[in-house]
Amino acid sequence: MPKPPEILARRPARDSRFLHVEEIDLAFSNGARRTFERLSATGMGAVFIVAMRDADTVLLVREYGAGVDRYELGVPKGRIDRGEGLLDAANRELKEEAGFGARTLTPLSVLSLSPAYMTHTAAVVLAENLYPERLPGDEPEPLDVVPWKLSELHLLLARDDVSEGRSIAALFIAREYMQGRFRPRPDTC
Repeated sequence: MPKPPEILARRPARDSRFLHVEEIDLAFSNGARRTFERLSATGMGAVFIVAMRDADTVLLVREYGAGVDRYELGVPKGRIDRGEGLLDAANRELKEEAGFGARTLTPLSVLSLSPAYMTHTAAVVLAENLYPERLPGDEPEPLDVVPWKLSELHLLLARDDVSEGRSIAALFIAREYMQGRFRPRPDTC
């Protein structure tokens, strides 16, 4: 496997309120040099929570997605606030979006959206031993909480309101972990 290219320079390109584009000058190990643009993440990252009501029932939320202009069904998710740990962020977001806290939180993996041009990553956390607790969130309307059987994950994929790839990946990762076919790497989260 070749050595990753050396970053020779980095500079802002174009910014918006929430997107920051930077240019990076790269020197590859074979001598090639290129300038790439990438969307640079702001903040502390994000978390996707697979909240298990029981051994086979996950709690999903229905939330409006402005990017696709429709309601989407997926796992609770949100950003990690400054000064907040991963598991604290997962439990807070779960309380805000689904109205439950978790006594057991297990980091499983870290996902990227598009590693070719985005630096943003999101951790996948399994939440178990749930209890009812609601915190006020930043959502403009209450979210519908929809229980779904992990054993029927294939039926979820057939729905036209399920397209968020990281939610789908998080559900698969959690299912494989719970069935003993996947173990997180210790350095993952």
